[in-house]
Amino acid sequence: MTGLQIHREEEAAGRITLRLEGTLDGRTAQELRNSLQALGQSEVVLDFAHLREFKDSAVGILTHGLKDGAVQLRGLATHHERMFRYFGVLASPTTHRAYYTPEDILSV
Repeated sequence: MTGLQIHREEEAAGRITLRLEGTLDGRTAQELRNSLQALGQSEVVLDFAHLREFKDSAVGILTHGLKDGAVQLRGLATHHERMFRYFGVLASPTTHRAYYTPEDILSV
């Protein structure tokens, strides 16, 4: 059974980065959500870049409370970035992409 490993890194400015590795599914998303709630109002960056598996069901669980806190999302695939956007949570601004997707044009 694969789980989720959360690696916590604290920066001098007080920002906390949580680097996620492993599998993010419904059960592990609830654990991550509890960890985020325990951090309170801290500025948090969630780094999804090293996940092996990211189930769509995890997005719905994570979005509860993300709109209220100072949480930035980083390392999302286009599909999951779009799923978070459907729930009203925007990913962190990324560097300018050299191409555009139909969603970018239609959402303007």
